[in-house]
Amino acid sequence: MSTSKAINETRDALKGHLKTAHPVGIILGTGLGGFAREMTVRHKIPYEEIPNFPRSTVEGHDGALLIGELEGVEIMALLGRFHFYEGYAMDQVVYPIRVMHALGVQTLLLSNASGGMNPDFAVGDIMLINDHINLMPSNPLIGKNDETLGPRFPDMSEPYDRQLQKTLKDVAEKEGIHLREGVYASVSGPCFETPAEYRYIRIIGADAVGMSTVPECIAARHLGLRVAALSVITDLGVEGIVEEVSHEEVMAAAAKSEPLVASLVRGLIRSMAEA
Repeated sequence: MSTSKAINETRDALKGHLKTAHPVGIILGTGLGGFAREMTVRHKIPYEEIPNFPRSTVEGHDGALLIGELEGVEIMALLGRFHFYEGYAMDQVVYPIRVMHALGVQTLLLSNASGGMNPDFAVGDIMLINDHINLMPSNPLIGKNDETLGPRFPDMSEPYDRQLQKTLKDVAEKEGIHLREGVYASVSGPCFETPAEYRYIRIIGADAVGMSTVPECIAARHLGLRVAALSVITDLGVEGIVEEVSHEEVMAAAAKSEPLVASLVRGLIRSMAEA
Protein backbone atom coordinates (compact mmCIF):
# COMPACT_ATOMS: atom_id res chain seq x y z
CA MET A 1 0.00 0.00 0.00
CA SER A 2 1.32 3.47 -0.87
CA THR A 3 2.00 5.96 1.90
CA SER A 4 -0.74 8.32 0.68
CA LYS A 5 -3.29 5.51 0.53
CA ALA A 6 -2.35 4.35 4.04
CA ILE A 7 -2.63 7.91 5.41
CA ASN A 8 -6.05 8.35 3.84
CA GLU A 9 -7.21 5.03 5.28
CA THR A 10 -6.09 6.05 8.78
CA ARG A 11 -7.63 9.49 8.35
CA ASP A 12 -10.97 8.02 7.35
CA ALA A 13 -10.96 5.75 10.40
CA LEU A 14 -10.39 8.69 12.79
CA LYS A 15 -12.12 11.72 11.30
CA GLY A 16 -15.53 10.84 12.73
CA HIS A 17 -14.12 11.29 16.25
CA LEU A 18 -13.23 14.95 15.66
CA LYS A 19 -15.55 17.90 16.25
CA THR A 20 -13.57 20.54 14.35
CA ALA A 21 -11.65 20.74 11.10
CA HIS A 22 -8.42 22.04 12.62
CA PRO A 23 -7.45 20.34 15.89
CA VAL A 24 -4.11 20.99 17.60
CA GLY A 25 -1.67 18.07 17.62
CA ILE A 26 0.42 17.19 20.68
CA ILE A 27 3.02 14.45 21.16
CA LEU A 28 3.78 13.55 24.77
CA GLY A 29 7.25 12.16 25.38
CA THR A 30 8.81 9.96 28.04
CA GLY A 31 7.25 10.41 31.47
CA LEU A 32 4.79 13.06 30.31
CA GLY A 33 1.75 10.87 29.73
CA GLY A 34 -0.01 12.29 32.81
CA PHE A 35 -0.74 15.41 30.78
CA ALA A 36 -3.87 13.56 29.68
CA ARG A 37 -5.43 14.65 32.98
CA GLU A 38 -5.42 18.23 31.66
CA MET A 39 -7.74 17.28 28.79
CA THR A 40 -11.41 16.50 28.60
CA VAL A 41 -10.95 13.21 26.76
CA ARG A 42 -13.81 11.97 24.56
CA HIS A 43 -11.92 9.12 22.92
CA LYS A 44 -8.86 7.09 23.93
CA ILE A 45 -7.88 4.84 21.05
CA PRO A 46 -5.07 2.29 21.50
CA TYR A 47 -2.60 2.38 18.64
CA GLU A 48 -3.32 -1.25 17.78
CA GLU A 49 -6.90 -0.24 16.95
CA ILE A 50 -5.81 2.44 14.47
CA PRO A 51 -5.28 1.20 10.89
CA ASN A 52 -1.64 1.34 9.72
CA PHE A 53 -0.33 2.82 13.00
CA PRO A 54 2.95 1.49 14.43
CA ARG A 55 3.05 0.19 18.02
CA SER A 56 4.87 1.96 20.86
CA THR A 57 7.28 -0.45 22.57
CA VAL A 58 8.97 1.83 25.12
CA GLU A 59 8.14 1.98 28.83
CA GLY A 60 6.65 5.38 29.65
CA HIS A 61 4.88 5.57 26.29
CA ASP A 62 1.31 4.36 26.82
CA GLY A 63 0.50 3.88 23.15
CA ALA A 64 -2.86 5.58 22.65
CA LEU A 65 -4.37 8.49 20.75
CA LEU A 66 -6.44 10.89 22.83
CA ILE A 67 -9.10 13.07 21.22
CA GLY A 68 -10.82 15.73 23.28
CA GLU A 69 -10.62 19.35 24.37
CA LEU A 70 -8.38 21.67 26.34
CA GLU A 71 -9.36 25.28 26.99
CA GLY A 72 -12.13 24.81 24.44
CA VAL A 73 -9.68 23.79 21.70
CA GLU A 74 -9.94 20.43 19.95
CA ILE A 75 -6.85 18.33 20.71
CA MET A 76 -5.28 15.21 19.25
CA ALA A 77 -2.63 13.95 21.67
CA LEU A 78 -0.32 11.00 21.17
CA LEU A 79 0.50 9.18 24.40
CA GLY A 80 3.80 7.84 23.24
CA ARG A 81 5.79 8.30 20.06
CA PHE A 82 7.74 5.99 17.75
CA HIS A 83 11.53 5.99 17.74
CA PHE A 84 14.14 5.11 15.16
CA TYR A 85 15.90 2.93 17.74
CA GLU A 86 12.81 0.72 18.05
CA GLY A 87 13.59 -0.52 14.56
CA TYR A 88 11.05 1.63 12.76
CA ALA A 89 11.87 3.23 9.43
CA MET A 90 11.74 7.01 9.44
CA ASP A 91 8.48 7.08 7.49
CA GLN A 92 6.92 5.02 10.29
CA VAL A 93 8.39 7.31 12.97
CA VAL A 94 6.65 10.32 11.43
CA TYR A 95 3.52 8.55 10.17
CA PRO A 96 1.31 10.04 12.94
CA ILE A 97 2.40 13.55 11.95
CA ARG A 98 1.22 12.98 8.41
CA VAL A 99 -2.07 11.53 9.64
CA MET A 100 -2.57 14.56 11.89
CA HIS A 101 -2.01 16.84 8.91
CA ALA A 102 -4.54 14.85 6.88
CA LEU A 103 -7.02 15.41 9.72
CA GLY A 104 -6.54 19.18 9.61
CA VAL A 105 -3.84 19.78 12.23
CA GLN A 106 -1.99 23.01 11.50
CA THR A 107 -0.11 23.42 14.79
CA LEU A 108 1.99 20.70 16.42
CA LEU A 109 3.37 20.76 19.97
CA LEU A 110 6.19 18.34 20.79
CA SER A 111 7.63 17.35 24.16
CA ASN A 112 10.49 15.12 25.19
CA ALA A 113 12.88 14.14 27.96
CA SER A 114 16.49 15.03 27.25
CA GLY A 115 19.98 15.20 28.67
CA GLY A 116 21.22 18.70 29.42
CA MET A 117 24.73 19.70 28.37
CA ASN A 118 24.50 23.42 29.06
CA PRO A 119 26.35 23.92 32.38
CA ASP A 120 23.68 26.40 33.48
CA PHE A 121 20.97 23.72 33.31
CA ALA A 122 19.72 21.57 36.20
CA VAL A 123 17.66 18.39 36.31
CA GLY A 124 13.99 19.37 36.17
CA ASP A 125 14.49 22.45 34.00
CA ILE A 126 12.20 23.00 31.01
CA MET A 127 13.95 24.03 27.78
CA LEU A 128 12.14 25.74 24.93
CA ILE A 129 13.66 24.35 21.73
CA ASN A 130 14.58 27.19 19.37
CA ASP A 131 16.57 25.11 16.86
CA HIS A 132 17.90 21.60 16.37
CA ILE A 133 20.78 19.51 15.03
CA ASN A 134 19.98 16.21 13.34
CA LEU A 135 22.63 13.64 14.30
CA MET A 136 20.48 10.67 13.37
CA PRO A 137 21.74 8.48 10.52
CA SER A 138 18.64 9.21 8.44
CA ASN A 139 15.94 11.73 7.61
CA PRO A 140 12.18 11.18 7.13
CA LEU A 141 12.30 12.88 3.73
CA ILE A 142 14.87 10.55 2.16
CA GLY A 143 13.49 8.75 -0.87
CA LYS A 144 11.10 9.77 -3.62
CA ASN A 145 9.26 12.91 -2.58
CA ASP A 146 5.48 12.90 -2.39
CA GLU A 147 4.50 16.31 -3.71
CA THR A 148 1.08 16.00 -2.07
CA LEU A 149 2.85 16.17 1.31
CA GLY A 150 5.37 18.91 0.63
CA PRO A 151 8.28 20.15 -1.54
CA ARG A 152 11.38 18.16 -2.39
CA PHE A 153 13.63 20.65 -0.56
CA PRO A 154 11.69 22.20 2.34
CA ASP A 155 13.02 25.33 3.98
CA MET A 156 14.23 24.90 7.57
CA SER A 157 15.23 28.48 8.40
CA GLU A 158 12.50 28.53 11.07
CA PRO A 159 11.97 24.96 12.25
CA TYR A 160 10.24 26.10 15.45
CA ASP A 161 7.65 28.82 15.04
CA ARG A 162 8.83 32.15 16.49
CA GLN A 163 5.36 33.34 17.45
CA LEU A 164 4.65 30.12 19.33
CA GLN A 165 8.00 30.50 21.09
CA LYS A 166 7.12 34.05 22.10
CA THR A 167 3.76 32.94 23.46
CA LEU A 168 5.38 30.17 25.50
CA LYS A 169 7.87 32.66 26.94
CA ASP A 170 5.03 35.01 27.85
CA VAL A 171 3.14 32.15 29.52
CA ALA A 172 6.26 31.14 31.46
CA GLU A 173 6.78 34.69 32.71
CA LYS A 174 3.14 35.01 33.75
CA GLU A 175 3.17 31.60 35.50
CA GLY A 176 6.54 32.22 37.18
CA ILE A 177 8.17 29.29 35.36
CA HIS A 178 11.91 29.54 34.77
CA LEU A 179 11.98 28.58 31.09
CA ARG A 180 15.34 27.76 29.58
CA GLU A 181 15.95 28.06 25.85
CA GLY A 182 18.34 26.30 23.51
CA VAL A 183 19.27 23.91 20.72
CA TYR A 184 18.24 20.25 20.80
CA ALA A 185 20.34 17.54 19.14
CA SER A 186 18.80 14.21 18.18
CA VAL A 187 20.76 10.95 18.12
CA SER A 188 19.62 7.46 17.21
CA GLY A 189 20.05 5.87 20.67
CA PRO A 190 19.08 3.71 22.45
CA CYS A 191 22.18 3.89 24.65
CA PHE A 192 22.78 7.08 26.58
CA GLU A 193 25.77 9.17 25.54
CA THR A 194 29.37 8.65 26.61
CA PRO A 195 31.20 11.60 28.24
CA ALA A 196 33.08 12.17 24.98
CA GLU A 197 29.83 12.18 22.99
CA TYR A 198 28.25 14.69 25.38
CA ARG A 199 31.33 16.87 24.99
CA TYR A 200 31.23 16.60 21.19
CA ILE A 201 27.53 17.42 20.97
CA ARG A 202 28.01 20.43 23.25
CA ILE A 203 30.95 21.67 21.15
CA ILE A 204 28.90 21.62 17.95
CA GLY A 205 26.27 23.86 19.52
CA ALA A 206 23.58 21.85 21.34
CA ASP A 207 22.23 22.52 24.81
CA ALA A 208 20.32 19.24 25.16
CA VAL A 209 20.32 15.83 23.49
CA GLY A 210 17.66 13.17 22.99
CA MET A 211 16.43 10.40 20.72
CA SER A 212 13.30 11.91 19.14
CA THR A 213 11.53 15.11 18.07
CA VAL A 214 13.76 16.19 15.17
CA PRO A 215 12.31 13.74 12.61
CA GLU A 216 8.82 14.81 13.71
CA CYS A 217 9.71 18.48 13.30
CA ILE A 218 11.21 17.85 9.85
CA ALA A 219 8.10 15.99 8.68
CA ALA A 220 5.83 18.65 10.15
CA ARG A 221 7.66 21.52 8.47
CA HIS A 222 7.62 19.57 5.18
CA LEU A 223 3.83 19.56 5.56
CA GLY A 224 3.72 23.27 6.42
CA LEU A 225 2.75 22.84 10.08
CA ARG A 226 3.71 25.32 12.79
CA VAL A 227 5.84 23.59 15.43
CA ALA A 228 6.74 24.30 19.05
CA ALA A 229 8.73 21.96 21.29
CA LEU A 230 9.69 21.63 24.95
CA SER A 231 12.38 19.46 26.54
CA VAL A 232 12.39 18.36 30.17
CA ILE A 233 16.01 18.12 31.34
CA THR A 234 16.03 14.74 33.09
CA ASP A 235 19.78 14.11 33.40
CA LEU A 236 23.02 16.01 32.87
CA GLY A 237 25.81 15.47 30.39
CA VAL A 238 27.95 18.35 31.59
CA GLU A 239 31.67 17.70 31.39
CA GLY A 240 33.04 16.52 34.71
CA ILE A 241 29.67 15.55 36.21
CA VAL A 242 28.35 12.87 33.84
CA GLU A 243 26.73 10.25 36.05
CA GLU A 244 25.16 6.85 35.44
CA VAL A 245 21.54 7.19 34.36
CA SER A 246 18.66 4.77 33.74
CA HIS A 247 15.42 5.01 31.79
CA GLU A 248 13.51 4.71 35.08
CA GLU A 249 15.33 7.75 36.46
CA VAL A 250 14.59 9.71 33.28
CA MET A 251 10.86 8.87 33.55
CA ALA A 252 10.79 9.88 37.23
CA ALA A 253 12.50 13.21 36.56
CA ALA A 254 10.17 13.97 33.66
CA ALA A 255 7.12 13.17 35.79
CA LYS A 256 8.22 15.68 38.45
CA SER A 257 8.35 18.46 35.86
CA GLU A 258 5.12 17.43 34.17
CA PRO A 259 2.97 20.07 35.97
CA LEU A 260 5.23 22.81 34.59
CA VAL A 261 4.95 21.46 31.05
CA ALA A 262 1.18 21.21 31.51
CA SER A 263 0.99 24.86 32.61
CA LEU A 264 2.97 25.99 29.58
CA VAL A 265 0.91 23.96 27.12
CA ARG A 266 -2.37 25.01 28.72
CA GLY A 267 -1.33 28.66 28.52
CA LEU A 268 -0.34 28.28 24.86
CA ILE A 269 -3.63 26.57 24.00
CA ARG A 270 -5.55 29.27 25.88
CA SER A 271 -3.82 31.97 23.84
CA MET A 272 -4.74 30.15 20.65
CA ALA A 273 -8.37 29.95 21.76
CA GLU A 274 -8.41 33.68 22.46
CA ALA A 275 -6.75 34.67 19.18
